[in-house]
Amino acid sequence: MTDALVIQDLRVRYGRREVVSGVSLEIGAGRTLGLVGESGSGKSTIAQAAVGLTPIHSGDIRVHGTSAVGRGRQATAARRRIQMVFQDPFSSLDPQMSIGDSIAEGLKATGRTLSRTARRDRIAELLRQVELDPGRADERPRSFSGGQRQRITIARALAGEPEILVADEVTSALDVSVQSTVLNLLRRLQGELGLTMLFISHNLAVVRYISDDIAVMRGGVIVERGETVALLDNPVEPYTRELLTAIPVLGRELDLDRV
Repeated sequence: MTDALVIQDLRVRYGRREVVSGVSLEIGAGRTLGLVGESGSGKSTIAQAAVGLTPIHSGDIRVHGTSAVGRGRQATAARRRIQMVFQDPFSSLDPQMSIGDSIAEGLKATGRTLSRTARRDRIAELLRQVELDPGRADERPRSFSGGQRQRITIARALAGEPEILVADEVTSALDVSVQSTVLNLLRRLQGELGLTMLFISHNLAVVRYISDDIAVMRGGVIVERGETVALLDNPVEPYTRELLTAIPVLGRELDLDRV
């Protein structure tokens, strides 16, 4: 299997404090890697580094073999193949912009210039992909529910025509009743578009549902990794077992006597 995203010995520092310490991860093309851990473990820092929002101290991030680190033309092109969906759909959309204009911002990542008609048609297509009415493209975010806003941010990410989608706690700000809708949408889009996904969450029930593989992070390092079902059913590391007892899995706490 070809690896779509490879993170090699990644180190990120904020001042003198190292928040990501030599992390290496690989995600096979078309697969989803769930990255889990408690708050402050470094999960979101890895997400931000992958899309170029956080500078790295050392290491490499490669997209289908091409480094996405640095300012060169090839690195910039590689970064464009990764798009991110942020945690909070309320703050990640400009309240003064129509949702169509917000999605159009994502079109810039393709590097192509579209005519007004082509731009409008592409926005409509993206809204249909995320199951929203294209006729509402001129409305502002306040007209939409939290789940609908998150679908708009997904459409904006897809506008860049990514091969890799980084989803950072994309359901944590949503009601439980809405989370499944967003997760099912992501699974459908992944199948239809052949996306590779780095899915970051503290919710192991969500990770179990959507991820093929899982990596557990603590204090800036990966402490355990494996196929999702196998790892969650038979964790080796004590920290992973602690996470399983602390976080509801499929509506209940996992009984360690069963693992």
